[in-house]
Amino acid sequence: MASTAMPNPMVVKELMDRIDAVSVRMSAARPCEIALEVETMRRMARDNGIRPALTVLHAIDSALARGERGVLVRGWLDILRDAVGYGDDQDAETLFAAACSVRLNG
Repeated sequence: MASTAMPNPMVVKELMDRIDAVSVRMSAARPCEIALEVETMRRMARDNGIRPALTVLHAIDSALARGERGVLVRGWLDILRDAVGYGDDQDAETLFAAACSVRLNG
């Protein structure tokens, strides 16, 4: 049975603020700056048990490594916005993993 522990609302807000900040800076930021922010968000999600967000953050990291930029990364950030509201929810983690797989593989 999947756990449904909800994440701390303050952590969710901080993650959302970071997502918004990355989205705004996307056109001017260097890939390494985006990657650093992704790593910070990954640590926050890991430390707070937001497993669906971890799944999406790994996909964003892969997208950056493949050279995706701008609008393509903003699409990943939109998926991440949805994922941060879930806590340690295995069903949601599976759902977001499938969404990432579809987006990666077409």
